[in-house]
Amino acid sequence: MKDLRKFYINGAWVDPVSTREMDIINPASETSIGKITLGDPEDVNRAVAAAKEAFVTYSQSDKQERLALLEKFLAIYNERFEDMAQAITAEMGAPISMSRDAQTDAGAGHLQAFIDAAKAQEDRVMLYNGDIMVREPIGVCGLITPWNWPMNQVALKVVPALASGCTCVLKPSEFTPVSAALYAEMLHDAGFPAGVFNLVNGDGPTAGATLSRHPDVQMISFTGSTRAGRAITIDAAETVKRVTLELGGKSPNLVFADCGDDLETRVRDSIAECFYNTGQSCDAPTRLLVERSCYSQVLDIAERAGREQALGDPASEGDHIGPLVSDIQFGRVQGHIERAVEQGVRLLCGGAGKPEGFETGYYVKPTIFADVSNDMPIAREEVFGPVLAIIPFDSEDEAIQIANDTPYGLAAYIQTGDNERAERVAAKLRAGAVHVNGGGMEYGTPFGGYKQSGNGREGGMLGLDDYQEVKTLHFG
Repeated sequence: MKDLRKFYINGAWVDPVSTREMDIINPASETSIGKITLGDPEDVNRAVAAAKEAFVTYSQSDKQERLALLEKFLAIYNERFEDMAQAITAEMGAPISMSRDAQTDAGAGHLQAFIDAAKAQEDRVMLYNGDIMVREPIGVCGLITPWNWPMNQVALKVVPALASGCTCVLKPSEFTPVSAALYAEMLHDAGFPAGVFNLVNGDGPTAGATLSRHPDVQMISFTGSTRAGRAITIDAAETVKRVTLELGGKSPNLVFADCGDDLETRVRDSIAECFYNTGQSCDAPTRLLVERSCYSQVLDIAERAGREQALGDPASEGDHIGPLVSDIQFGRVQGHIERAVEQGVRLLCGGAGKPEGFETGYYVKPTIFADVSNDMPIAREEVFGPVLAIIPFDSEDEAIQIANDTPYGLAAYIQTGDNERAERVAAKLRAGAVHVNGGGMEYGTPFGGYKQSGNGREGGMLGLDDYQEVKTLHFG
């Protein structure tokens, strides 16, 4: 393994100024698989300076040159696909089958989608009034990514920055630095000019805040908690830089009795979607809203599905779920479960403590609570683990009211046998994405949320827009 204590700055792996180090922990074995350095402000300053210098020439590069580099990068990524999958499994505990099929695949899928979007985007447009509009790169971008979908979020930020002619400094999560270092190696091998892409590891309060406040950074893109998103917005306000945020969620999943014979499938798939990635997805459908007339039937299906949910070693192939990413996350999820039990919320399955046979590793029992009301903490707070709250409703209007009664608005889900109802309800849900009867999101589709789930959109054409400024030309 590469010495992850170094940073990638100005086209080379360099020794950091900081001497603070942190162990990289495999969450299945709770053992160290390496160390990283946690960068200090001077490390970030060096990376920003390199990006600022590189922007002078890279911003003037031809789009076809940039697309050629991205195409070469995609070929290298696909060649090292298995290396990336193994890295993600080791550092964050994603089961290897899921790591290949979803986690690592996202890096390739988003890259291809951005290449397609950049080819289709017009850089120079004649407006209806005769004026000319041009798109230009915004400048140096600070990119702060989370641990739960490492490649998905890195690709959604780094690729549009590079495609647009921006330069950037990436601060990945300190819990998933292995995949980020591998990504930097691939970009280097693809031949991107020195300083165009830079990588500094570190924590949020030091490295992240330095990036957010830096006067030479024109744009910050952050994915993570709503709490951290607020702090970044405040830090960025002094220099009035652009800030795009993809934050938390407490996504509702509305189950209507008109699912009929598909009810078992729709509920089982909903449970699997909630537990996917061990519940560590910002858009996970963690509130299951169920029509009263089929409520008891849904509880029976949900309890069986929850008890049947398999756990296993991330290194083994299969559709099981793995551990949470860290002891910190394990403690947070345990706290949510314990408080709900103490408050008397009805427990269908799971509960506090580790599952039998999984004493080593940050494993959590797949947990389902029933008879939840939407004012309970378990229905309002983002747990970020395999924990589901089931809430009954009596009418379509009540379902919509409960679904929207949240500070978040990242995603929503609908299970119904009536397409007209699906369209009608979707139009009233305050969420950036609505999934109907298991429908997924394709690469290139814009992703982002309403309300405190963030601002801006990632992916495809709209994902490019956030990294661009618009200039108008007026000829006499």
